[in-house]
Amino acid sequence: MPDNAPEAQAREFAAAFRSFLDWIHTSEREGRNEVSDLVGGFLGPDGAAHSVVTRELPPFEHVNLQTALDAWAARPGRTVQVHGLTLPPHHSAPTLQQMVAAEAMPLRLTPPALNDLPNGPGSTLGCLKLALLLVTEPDRRFIVMVRGPGEHDPGLQVEVAGLPVDAAQRVLADLDELRAQLNVYRGHLLDVTLTQLGVSLGFATPSALARADVVLPDAVLGRIERHALGVAEHRAALLAAGQHLKRGLLLYGPPGTGKTHTTRYLLGQMTTYTRLVLTGRALAAVGAVTELARALSPAVMVLEDVDLVAEDRSMGPRSNPVLFDLLDAMDGAAGDADLLFLLTTNRADLLELALAARPGRVDVAVEIALPDAPAREQLLALYGRGVPLELTAADIATAVERTDGTTASFLKELIRRAVLEALHDDPTLPAVTGAHLARALDDLLDSAQGVTRTLLGVGVDPTTLPAGGLPVGPRADAMIMSRRRGIVSARFSIG
Repeated sequence: MPDNAPEAQAREFAAAFRSFLDWIHTSEREGRNEVSDLVGGFLGPDGAAHSVVTRELPPFEHVNLQTALDAWAARPGRTVQVHGLTLPPHHSAPTLQQMVAAEAMPLRLTPPALNDLPNGPGSTLGCLKLALLLVTEPDRRFIVMVRGPGEHDPGLQVEVAGLPVDAAQRVLADLDELRAQLNVYRGHLLDVTLTQLGVSLGFATPSALARADVVLPDAVLGRIERHALGVAEHRAALLAAGQHLKRGLLLYGPPGTGKTHTTRYLLGQMTTYTRLVLTGRALAAVGAVTELARALSPAVMVLEDVDLVAEDRSMGPRSNPVLFDLLDAMDGAAGDADLLFLLTTNRADLLELALAARPGRVDVAVEIALPDAPAREQLLALYGRGVPLELTAADIATAVERTDGTTASFLKELIRRAVLEALHDDPTLPAVTGAHLARALDDLLDSAQGVTRTLLGVGVDPTTLPAGGLPVGPRADAMIMSRRRGIVSARFSIG
């Protein structure tokens, strides 16, 4: 302790440390440990002679393991007693083998500690953190131990002691089968994130977007729907005709044109699918998440800004292991697996040719281009829903003309700025007029708003973007001016 530590704090530390030492040496002073006594007494010499069988599981399976254990423990003819285990701070959990062997350890029995984990949208399940399950059946007794992810061990383990190896494996297989049958993730929309403990899955709310909310040319939206939704609708007929269900769909185009919006619409329609969304750092988990998607088929895997991990390997000296995971994932699924890989990118020209062009990986690539005049008028009406707009036909025509070369994101922000202009004039917001819309447009098109326009995707040439990013600064302003003069073209195609 520091010399200047308050006396009360020093006394508190000393008392805690003394208690810790007492705990550590309990077994030495008393010649026993209550956990080892419980394990040894329950299994007896014959049970303790068997090997302990351990199964490692991904941390995101913790809630599924608990769901399976609850159903498994409730089966007729089986009695299960649950004992929690506690350790001193900063100690790793011991193995069940150590308990069977009666090794000295700072471990005590407690009521079971639980992690309250989501098991559906708006619901949670208490999941055992570290516990022994003492199982009694008519002809045998054995122990199952659960070790959930923790500070010192991010893994999830389930162990079985007291049974011959083949019998212990059958117990684990029963739990695996129940985990698959009762999987809480099946049929839901899931956000995939990476944490210190590994992959984490969060339940998300699907959008309520209708087809009319997606402002794309009919031919473009129809092509997307046929590839994503049409296969789902005709699954049985396609299989009967010997056609594969696995497919890849790439949406590409400048930032802010509606790729994510279109993706949200599709995910809202595919309610019978398990939908997993990977963005940013989570793209590195594509291998593990694909295994989950296969198990929960039919499933959709959304990889946003896939150029972050799928740059052409010829563009640098180092290989990209995430790219290889992605390629393996897209190749590894069986043809009859109803699995859709939905990819988005601002930089289709950067994509690895093997990903973008090889049949069976990406089957259809669709450009989401800048909105034309009719589309811009539709977008203004769409984003103006719920807003007290009082715009004349001339107001709308002027706004559509002045927004040539802009994106859907720009038009959404334009409506928001117009509302702010109206609130500035009258906080009761009686109406948003053409004057408000014009002032908002003047502000957004002002030379001082170059970075803002870039962040809204205006004037951005996708071929100059870094992977997954947007340029800012003088170069961005120059690109914006080039776009407005019609010099820069953002159109490209995939062969």
